[in-house]
Amino acid sequence: MTSLEARRLRYAIDGRDVLSDVDLELRPGASVAVIGPSGSGKTTLIGLLAGLIPTQGGRVTIDGRPVSGPLHPTDGLVVVLQGYGLVALLTAAENVEVALRAAGVPAGEAPEAAWEALEEVGLESFAHQLVEELSGGQRQRVALARALALKPALLLADEPISELDPDARALVVARLFALPADGKGLLVCTHDPELAARCDRVLDLRRTGVTGAAPTRTPRRAGDDA
Repeated sequence: MTSLEARRLRYAIDGRDVLSDVDLELRPGASVAVIGPSGSGKTTLIGLLAGLIPTQGGRVTIDGRPVSGPLHPTDGLVVVLQGYGLVALLTAAENVEVALRAAGVPAGEAPEAAWEALEEVGLESFAHQLVEELSGGQRQRVALARALALKPALLLADEPISELDPDARALVVARLFALPADGKGLLVCTHDPELAARCDRVLDLRRTGVTGAAPTRTPRRAGDDA
């Protein structure tokens, strides 16, 4: 089972620390929320964990192996970023299919797998609609469907419900937390206190000296008893 670990992560921009000495573990069957205001480093942290941003200090490992560049779905880790990274001139289904083909899924199997993934997030009726014609919330769900179609052992999601209406939100939250229930790891960066409260552990980037993901609703400061 795939695990991700970060130790003493540090990252600065223009001489200002964005992240300093951050420790984090994501294990199979676990869920972790990363919280903090805009500018506190949540998106940067996801980039570091996924190998999209080179670390300036500390280390990130997946299954004990150092992460030295962007991770591929075959490594077991998939990321959903705020920008979604969808191709506007492709349909919702085609966006999912492209990711599946890149991950090695045979061409004959990709369309059905894409349809099933879109159905999971309630978008099967929009499968053949161009992404550029979809709403922001629908695009957000297409990005999640694409990630889920890749069957990740670990999913990192940056503000995964920020643009969703209540019904879509409930559906997506249920699908996200089906992952740890199935022995997968889930990390969400979020401003949403209800989503954070659903997670097993919380890492609050507003707290100086945070040493790791602390129990839900009770983030620790360095030096507190475990």
